[in-house]
Amino acid sequence: MTDRVQDNATLQTMAKDHLWMHFARQSTMETSGVPIITRGEGHRIYDIQGKSYIDGLAGLFVVNAGHGRKRLAQVAAKQAEELAFFPIWSYAHPKAIELADRLAQHAPGDLNRVFFSTGGGEAVETAYKLAKNYWKLMGRPSKYKVISRALAYHGTPQGALAVTGLPIKAPFEPITPGGFRVPNTNFYRAAEMGAPAEDEEAFGIWAANRIEEQILMEDPDTVAAVFLEPVQNSGGCFPPPPGYFQRVREICDKYDVLLVSDEVICAFGRIGHMFACEEYGYVPDMITCAKAMTSGYAPMGATIISDRIYEPFKHGDTTFYHGYTWAGHPVSAAVALENLDIFEEEHLFEHVRENSPLFRSELEKLNDLPIVGDVRGAGYFFAVELVKDKATRETFNEEESERLLRGFLSTALYDAGLYCRADDRGDPVIQLSPPLTIGVPEFQEIEQILRSVLTEASNRL
Repeated sequence: MTDRVQDNATLQTMAKDHLWMHFARQSTMETSGVPIITRGEGHRIYDIQGKSYIDGLAGLFVVNAGHGRKRLAQVAAKQAEELAFFPIWSYAHPKAIELADRLAQHAPGDLNRVFFSTGGGEAVETAYKLAKNYWKLMGRPSKYKVISRALAYHGTPQGALAVTGLPIKAPFEPITPGGFRVPNTNFYRAAEMGAPAEDEEAFGIWAANRIEEQILMEDPDTVAAVFLEPVQNSGGCFPPPPGYFQRVREICDKYDVLLVSDEVICAFGRIGHMFACEEYGYVPDMITCAKAMTSGYAPMGATIISDRIYEPFKHGDTTFYHGYTWAGHPVSAAVALENLDIFEEEHLFEHVRENSPLFRSELEKLNDLPIVGDVRGAGYFFAVELVKDKATRETFNEEESERLLRGFLSTALYDAGLYCRADDRGDPVIQLSPPLTIGVPEFQEIEQILRSVLTEASNRL
């Protein structure tokens, strides 16, 4: 067997010559190379030089159980020996059946049907297509439009891209028609939206009522679904104000519009529950999920669907003409089942609920820095918004943001031993979404690294 161990220089050359990075500027690899991560253990990752970093992003909101879980690797190997692959196209295998049953048991209300995929974008694509198909079967083919929030990210397949609220679509136009945007729940910027800025609950009702306004503007007979994340990721961790989702549910019921809870990030403990809609007290018509279902040890996604939506598909020759070769993969399903066992055995969701206030309190210590405008989030999912002027909440212009985030912060945080996300899809933020296993010592270490780097950033500005 050929020895495949490569040194950093060789791998950098190979990457430059052949690897196309995702959501990244290829020019960076051309000029300065790319960080190469070789292993992980618990909440730490290690680069090819052996340097250790806190994984402050759980890979990409994924590795909730932490790195280096041998039992997950072992169950994957065992399943691969027994049945490495078989599709769920008219056939089934035990692990897909068992995982569907397990997810349905945890899902709220009558969400009892599980349609597997291999990732979050596919799960959203499934929900979008299913919503349109459902309304056609119900004799209401004009209901095809979807509503989502400004800056919200829901995936990159052509359908999911129509739901996404980020300005990243121009290269791929024409986009699937029918996507419309409403304000998000960024209470810190409420005044700029012309919304109530002193009362968070009033702001939440205002934001929810914009959904009703958009439904009426488009005509309820044309609107199929509303897609919302429990805590919106893109833009920097916008939690829902009190009463927001209760009002949204009322609106969707009033106008016969489906409510999709996009929990690709928020499910599986990120907010302290199996599904985050439990935290916020609402029952959607569909849940999309992926990422931490396997803690990243194998690709897996799912759309969990209510009995109401499933009902017209279970009769006669009706078929949902949609699917993926790798969906419900035996190895991925086996890993997911074992991963859910870990969550339960180690009480990780309870751990998040108990420790989230301590995580928040450490991050809020950063409020004494002139560059820190807001600290917000929920569970183990937080953002620190950076501002040019703390008193006026003035943000950075595009050039300043480029210099701050890409020119300094991303590299400086990494060099200081913290892998996290410096994001400017909206106002500049630093996002944190660590493995669910960490506690106070790691919170303090993260705060100290952020304080050091943000102090230097303030001085530079």
